[in-house]
Amino acid sequence: MKLHYERKGKIEMVSRVKVDSREALSLAYTPGVAQPCLEIKKDLNKSYELTRRWNTVAVVTDGTAVLGLGDIGPEAGMPVMEGKCVLFKEFGGVDAIPLCIRSKSVEEIINTVRLLAGSFGGVNLEDIAAPRCFEIEQQLKKCCDIPIFHDDQHGTAVIVLAGIINALKVTGKEKKNCNVVVNGAGSAGIAITKLMLAYGFEKITMCDMNGMITENSPDLNWMQKKMTEVTNLEHRQGTLADAMKNADVFIGVSAPGIVTEEMVASMSSDAILFAMANPVPEIMPDLARRAGARVIGTGRSDYPNQINNVLCFPGIFRGALDVRASDINDEMKLAAALAIADLISDEELNENRILPVPFDVRVSNVVSKAVAEAARKSGAARI
Repeated sequence: MKLHYERKGKIEMVSRVKVDSREALSLAYTPGVAQPCLEIKKDLNKSYELTRRWNTVAVVTDGTAVLGLGDIGPEAGMPVMEGKCVLFKEFGGVDAIPLCIRSKSVEEIINTVRLLAGSFGGVNLEDIAAPRCFEIEQQLKKCCDIPIFHDDQHGTAVIVLAGIINALKVTGKEKKNCNVVVNGAGSAGIAITKLMLAYGFEKITMCDMNGMITENSPDLNWMQKKMTEVTNLEHRQGTLADAMKNADVFIGVSAPGIVTEEMVASMSSDAILFAMANPVPEIMPDLARRAGARVIGTGRSDYPNQINNVLCFPGIFRGALDVRASDINDEMKLAAALAIADLISDEELNENRILPVPFDVRVSNVVSKAVAEAARKSGAARI
């Protein structure tokens, strides 16, 4: 509170040119500014060369799913959006502007972003509740020619996959043979599952508060129903405890304290467990370790193996902006995950060291280069 009262905001606009003379004023503004305006009128792509659009991202929220605080509204979500903008700048050199929209209407949010898209090189959707976030992202991808990226979904998925890749190396497990349980069928859980399937995992069971999800599970939204087509292919039914028996990997993006030592003990040997509910995980690391888990990750900074989105989203946008990408596709997300995982050498790799720390200065550069290259290979790059 002291920081926020003193600073009255964590970001500010800084001029890139001096306006300290009549000549400088005439170049930065009228009449000199008319010429780039006319150039952009002839070719809209010139907006990337003649304005700061090429390096500017909108951070968009409706304030309906802010951190662990829930639906607190757009104004109350502003401190988080400002913080996100700080992370974009500090870790990726990306200029970011918070846009907090006073609407819960899917159509109004889509139209607002669509109408503003010409001012930005990309859009980061943030803290928008599921399932509305899925439709908003999908529709914006169709109507906008700039990257639309919901970090709560895809940033989480990228960093989870990076951690899992290295956890497999530690345990000697093979992805095609792993039984994976994802607990939490919201935006993050679904995106994690999709990216892990894209990477080559074949046996994934999703769970919600009612247990294992099947096509007959009650109260599923349209996206969750879609996920039943590619997960739990054996159509198993039962509780989370049933799902975790003999599982190789547990990924929790759900609720605090819902996993017991007995449930962890029922998993396969050398189990991988990412308990990412914040601030209290599904099971505390010391309990999971005592129950037999080999590699443990959480969302917390006071335990090893923090699963932190800041490791990926600044570099992902940096790479996308550098090649003027039209989209951030699966190929780019997979490239980011692999690049992050590769930063941990074989000598460094162990149960408590599967991911780089957020302040590792190598991360953004390595991720941005990998993402840019993947954008070129997949056809998403425009320069």
